[in-house]
Amino acid sequence: MSSPPPPDLPSDGVPAITEPIPTFDRRPTFRQSFAALAVFNYRLYLGALILGSTGGWMARVAIDWLVLELTGDVALVGIAVALQFAPTLLLGVWAGVLSDRVPRHTVLLVTQSVATVSNGILALLVLTGHVAVWQVLMIAGITGVAGAIEGPSRSAFVSEMVGTHRLRGAISLNATTFHLGGLLGPAISGVLIAAVGSGWSIAVNAATTAIAVLAISLMRTHELVPVPRQPAARGQIREAVRYAWRKPAIRWTLALLIPVAVFGMNLPVLLASAADETYGTGATGYGLYNSLCAGGAFLGAILSSRRRSLRLWDVVGFTVLYGAVTMLAGWDGWYPVFVSALVGIGVTRLLFAMSAEALVQLSTNPAIRGRVVSFYIMVLMGGQAAGGVVMGWIAENLGGQLAFLIAGAVPLLCALVLGASLAHRQELRLRVDLRRPRRLLTVVRRTPLVE
Repeated sequence: MSSPPPPDLPSDGVPAITEPIPTFDRRPTFRQSFAALAVFNYRLYLGALILGSTGGWMARVAIDWLVLELTGDVALVGIAVALQFAPTLLLGVWAGVLSDRVPRHTVLLVTQSVATVSNGILALLVLTGHVAVWQVLMIAGITGVAGAIEGPSRSAFVSEMVGTHRLRGAISLNATTFHLGGLLGPAISGVLIAAVGSGWSIAVNAATTAIAVLAISLMRTHELVPVPRQPAARGQIREAVRYAWRKPAIRWTLALLIPVAVFGMNLPVLLASAADETYGTGATGYGLYNSLCAGGAFLGAILSSRRRSLRLWDVVGFTVLYGAVTMLAGWDGWYPVFVSALVGIGVTRLLFAMSAEALVQLSTNPAIRGRVVSFYIMVLMGGQAAGGVVMGWIAENLGGQLAFLIAGAVPLLCALVLGASLAHRQELRLRVDLRRPRRLLTVVRRTPLVE
């Protein structure tokens, strides 16, 4: 593990509380990759996250379908989507400040309790046949606000459970479960909606959040790593913006996350278009496509746990691969190529997501991590919300194959431009080593990317 550079110095010469933490540049052992599972609190957390992520996506799909069933109005479906995602954009930075001020364990307990009660009420209304669209929209808004407040605390809380030396492996496991939930949730919800109606998908989410409340309540708070809480003060958001901007690893990772989130992370839209229009495989094909992506994500999780380094170039490289494989899925309409590419999409999407989130967290000091992570979540969730509209329009009007091509081409081009820019500025350069054929061509840094 490399030693950290000197702390950031503000204008008054006093070391800032936001000095960086060490970064890793060697391959972890298998035991180190899964060391976080030895922590009792983290095992509870990860189990709740697996269920909560899957259940959350199940409920999102079910709520959208329920609004369509009740009204037949696509515009109202758009409002339901906005109510679930817009709070992240409106409250994300404030939620990050809250995460740095209030014990994160408390924030998680309260927000999960709110989600449990809200989803339970909505499930009961749907299953008893007494639901009205205004009730659906109101509860979608409540759960959206709860999720927005919870997000930064959920991500930053990991370091309090496992400490710095286990954090890299824990983030890899987190990214795996979160993105697997994003792939599995819509598929499971689609099956349930078709079989027994949308109410049961919402009921499942209420049950998963109830389990999360139980898991958080059972945590051993005395085993959490102490983190300094920030007192209420003006300028804390500006401080976080300056902090993130000063660090190329954070700044450029967030810049790459924008095109990936908007164009590349709306697989339900793309897969639904492929199943309905391009290949005509229907609900069975849609389930298969989600399963292939989920299987690829699981393989990506294994690969990510064995990676040696964590650098900005990794994020750039995985964006290029993700874009290329996504374009391959929409290349010529040959079915074997398409289904094979879906596995590749799952692998590269997980590798990108894990690298991006881990680099942002590991480049940020715990005292300011909640605020910086809130920027990451705002870009991710806001990009997906906007991308759902954009990619839905493209798939509907230009066709599913072209939608796949655009979904891959935009992130690919952005990554190539950024990589060329960094190389030109001598932040990255190529090194040829004729004495080591297996590492004939490598990318190295000339100036630090994680400060």
